[in-house]
Amino acid sequence: MTQCYLGLGANLNEPYQQLEQCLNTLANHTDLQLLDYSDCYRSKPVGPQDQPDYVNAVARIETALAPEALLDALQQIENDQGRVRLRRWGERTLDIDILLYGDQHIHTERLTVPHIEMRNRLFVIQPLMDITTTLSFSDGSTIEQLYDQLKDQDQLVSMGRPKIVPAHNI
Repeated sequence: MTQCYLGLGANLNEPYQQLEQCLNTLANHTDLQLLDYSDCYRSKPVGPQDQPDYVNAVARIETALAPEALLDALQQIENDQGRVRLRRWGERTLDIDILLYGDQHIHTERLTVPHIEMRNRLFVIQPLMDITTTLSFSDGSTIEQLYDQLKDQDQLVSMGRPKIVPAHNI
């Protein structure tokens, strides 16, 4: 089993509820075990500014799926929730990114892990801090150091912790 961190984001069709539904799906997925998840945070969009604010969270899971099989499973969850992606860095109903897959570094046509932008985004680092303050990266930096670098660059608004029903895996 491999421990993974997933970034969750949405800004269309009731984004908080989209993330809540996603977390419920992760908690009940036969190939995944949901170990923990963060509060949801509202933030300004990256990219085009003529779109609604985003709601973001991070989930920690365990899986026996290989990285690209995990990607396939996550994309199926996105599609099942009516994923709409209208433009690059644009609005979407649900986006699930593999932030970390164990301590592996993966570079394929379909997948780059660690996620290429995660270290630059407070809306990823803050929720990560909610569920782990001891995370360190291969270059020796820690989650707390990244948070200290980013905390003044953005304004996040906590929307609270979603409810998981039933939460048989947590």
